[in-house]
Amino acid sequence: MSDHEQHDSHSAAYWRVFWALCGFTVISVVADLVALPSKFMLGAIVLAVATAKALCVMMYFMHLKFERAWKYLLLAPTMIIAAALPVALRPDIGAHYYVQDVKQLGADYQEHLERTAAHSAGHH
Repeated sequence: MSDHEQHDSHSAAYWRVFWALCGFTVISVVADLVALPSKFMLGAIVLAVATAKALCVMMYFMHLKFERAWKYLLLAPTMIIAAALPVALRPDIGAHYYVQDVKQLGADYQEHLERTAAHSAGHH
């Protein structure tokens, strides 16, 4: 295959990916505009389309399609960290095992602030 033919085949592949990305974008916009029965369904569709778009970009524009299988070995530590991060953060974010020492500002304090602001505005 000559350099010119190889360039044309890459150019055609990039155009196919471009049109696929445009199509995926249209699908996600239409899914957002159509009244779907549940937000979960909308979220699933939009997330699936976003994943497909990301895969297209990674495979063709980042040239991962043309790499050997060692790329999966490089991704293994990332996947382990991504899976372990929610587990590691659960005690700080997901589990409320502590008691709040400071009371939160309630409606009474908001009324106090409004009265103070009105009072100080009357003196000026």
